[in-house]
Amino acid sequence: MKDLRIVFMGTPEFAVTTLKALVENQYNIVGVITAPDKPAGRGRKLNESAVKQYAKSQNLHILQPTNLKNEDFLEALKALNANLQIVVAFRMLPKAVWQMPEYGTFNLHASLLPDYRGAAPINWAIINGETKTGVSTFFIDEKIDTGEMILQEDILIDSEENAGSLHDKLMLLGSKLVLKTVALIEKGSVKTTPQQETTETKTANKLNKDNCKINWTDTIDNIYNMIRGLSPYPAAWCTLINGKDELDIKIYAARKEYSNHDSAIGSIISTKKELKVAVTNGYIIIEEIKLPGKKMMDIKSLLNGYAFAADAKML
Repeated sequence: MKDLRIVFMGTPEFAVTTLKALVENQYNIVGVITAPDKPAGRGRKLNESAVKQYAKSQNLHILQPTNLKNEDFLEALKALNANLQIVVAFRMLPKAVWQMPEYGTFNLHASLLPDYRGAAPINWAIINGETKTGVSTFFIDEKIDTGEMILQEDILIDSEENAGSLHDKLMLLGSKLVLKTVALIEKGSVKTTPQQETTETKTANKLNKDNCKINWTDTIDNIYNMIRGLSPYPAAWCTLINGKDELDIKIYAARKEYSNHDSAIGSIISTKKELKVAVTNGYIIIEEIKLPGKKMMDIKSLLNGYAFAADAKML
């Protein structure tokens, strides 16, 4: 059995579950690398990453470099004398960092690689209507998410699942996969396989305002998948034209209703309890919505105090 000295790298809540699993399984975590504190909120109070907060609670040694190529940081990392590095939801590492430990640096990625390499694998799997996804561990190399595969585990995506609930499932599944991967490295019995790329390989590009905008002329299934794939963050959005108002709104939850109709695409049908948007082959029934400057609310609460004009529409 190898005597492991582990450096863990990660920032958000997704990474905490894995770090916690390593700590609770008595692995020797000699250092934790996480993002620098960021000013947040009206008071611009410095906000610590979820990983830093947990690492502090466990009295772990923390480094927060702004530049991963900085000589002082590289010296501090080297001084930890780690022989394995584990990366979960961090940022791209320079070669000087990932090549440092004797047993390599491996990454946990929330997709079945080589599909959905990139920044938003959980969102894109749902947006694209996948029925299955999973988690992968691989040794890091020069490119993003392309290194030799160690282990994978898959999970079914429920037809009503949103990105938030799938994130939580993959977070737990991923922490278990990391423990299995570490156990193989500890025993010296890791076998890796190169990723098999094809022209069909799907990517998980960074989400931005353009690729989060709903296209109401798209198919009913694609619109529905986009809404749940972007919920709760960053949320699908569109422009509501209501009388003289032109508002950018966010939609967090919806249902789909297949039916034949002759309503114009994007037109709104509202009652006291329901808000429907006409699309090809049916309606998208909005359940949770956010207007500018307001909190997210369920549709009944909105309809209690907000009126839609007869010619209101979504663009």
